[in-house]
Amino acid sequence: MGGWDVLAEAGDRARRGEAFALATVVWREGPSSGKESCRAIVTEDGELHGWIGGACAEPVVLREARQALAEGTPRLLLLGTPERFGTVPDGMTVVPIACQSEGALEIYVEPVVPAPHLVVAGRSPLAHTLVALAAALDWRAELSEDLAAVTGQSYVVIATQGHNDEEALERALARDPAYVGLVGSRRRGEAVLGYLADRGVAPDRLARVQVPAGVDLGAVAHREIAVAVLAELVRLRAVRRPVPVVVEEAVDPVCGMTVSPRDPVEYEGVAYHFCCSGCRGAFERDPAAYAKKESRC
Repeated sequence: MGGWDVLAEAGDRARRGEAFALATVVWREGPSSGKESCRAIVTEDGELHGWIGGACAEPVVLREARQALAEGTPRLLLLGTPERFGTVPDGMTVVPIACQSEGALEIYVEPVVPAPHLVVAGRSPLAHTLVALAAALDWRAELSEDLAAVTGQSYVVIATQGHNDEEALERALARDPAYVGLVGSRRRGEAVLGYLADRGVAPDRLARVQVPAGVDLGAVAHREIAVAVLAELVRLRAVRRPVPVVVEEAVDPVCGMTVSPRDPVEYEGVAYHFCCSGCRGAFERDPAAYAKKESRC
């Protein structure tokens, strides 16, 4: 994909509620296969769509993009040999690479984290109020009877308030959302969960249901209950901690660059990985000159 195609793909992914990182080349010093305005999408599981640079730049960008996405913070990368840059501005991350082309790249990595997705089942005033409050926070919020739009990242609130609670909750649990809450008393919740248990819904799924949904304020007006439910969802989102990204890496024994492990050459029982065919060829001609006692991954 070209740069503009990547932006179109990024827009499509954002509308689908997918998280990804957008990497853009903002400066280059040739020779380098990456050019200004080259762009790439890096998904949460490490897939790269687009073009950001060759074998030297790609593993670095994959690693840094996934970490930026996990932390939710952008970063500006400077790729090349540190000696050539002199004073580096604060906030810029220098990543040494020993590319044979001797090029350099400056790449801006921006995590794109979609707005929370709230799906509310029900037609009650509380359900409408909850959707309106969430929309005021720029969440993607919608009323739904069939819950067809629910994904693994969705927050689902069952606010049917006695109208087919059991069926709505069963549909929600079948889609394995990030959160599912039932608006109602604890006594009503026990009855609904007991009914679903008798229908064969797995105990581990039933245990995920929050009853009553939201901060328990007792008997209050529906607007206050909607605020209490949304407050709980905001808190849950705020306390989420970044999941450390584990990326397999190896060190090219010839140039010392960090690379993605692939197509190894084995020597004396140790697997070695390379950034390019030049380093691979140098190693194969004289492996003893570069071999280490242990691999570093």
